[in-house]
Amino acid sequence: MPFQELFDETLDINSTENYELSIQVSPDGLSFCLLDSIRNKYVMLRSFGAEENKYFNADQISELLRNDDFLIKRFKRINCVMPSSKFTLVPTALYDPGKKDEYFGFNHNLEEDNIILADKTHDPDAFLVFSISRSISDLIRSIYPKVHPHHHIKVLLEHTSFIRKSVNGYYIHAHIERDFFNLFIFNNNNLKFCNSFAYRNISDILYYVMNVFNNLGIKQEETIHFSGMTEKYDDLSSGFSLYIRNIKYTEPAGNFTFSYVFNDTELHRFINLFNVANCGL
Repeated sequence: MPFQELFDETLDINSTENYELSIQVSPDGLSFCLLDSIRNKYVMLRSFGAEENKYFNADQISELLRNDDFLIKRFKRINCVMPSSKFTLVPTALYDPGKKDEYFGFNHNLEEDNIILADKTHDPDAFLVFSISRSISDLIRSIYPKVHPHHHIKVLLEHTSFIRKSVNGYYIHAHIERDFFNLFIFNNNNLKFCNSFAYRNISDILYYVMNVFNNLGIKQEETIHFSGMTEKYDDLSSGFSLYIRNIKYTEPAGNFTFSYVFNDTELHRFINLFNVANCGL
């Protein structure tokens, strides 16, 4: 399986009660990082990815969780983010917790072995209603019973709030997962567009984004911010550079820093993992 690991020499497996654990889990893979809460510094990243065209099942994720030398320790705080392509935003003023299944059903069909959860967002003031794997959700709750799983869209919205308030006009953000991507568009800090698109290749992403641009009358001179599974100078950025002049890669933002061991890491790839520490309930 694809594996990545970074750790600072100050990392101490016997001092995990001074660390904050953030974990991201989905059938695509499992990643976690450790924040030294005394110094507010990230000191470790470990990532396990499923092989191409394959996915992790709950048993495989359970084996990773229960056999990792750090994940079985006690931590000061534990955060969890669970990416999912199926979600809908419901304004708080209209939200009824007893109807979350009904809200979800307006836009999506519930897949077998999936459950529907809700997550509160603050900007915009709404509830995210989303589906995730029941078996993976039950697994996380059995190992970390006090943890509230956050949908990755909440983490991204929290992140953009650090940036877009200082932007006049449009703020456009595309977040890339393995087989879907999310597109957010704000205008003068007001959410105008938020959706998820399945894709098979780079051309699909380019088509969907440019189609939204055309429908909303957005000029190609605007800046687009990327995060997730893309890299500088890859096929995605090369394709977009033919149509959009200004491309940026957004990095984690919050009351934390990074050890020097992250200096050569494209932090935008793990933006949800690092930023979930910013999320409250």
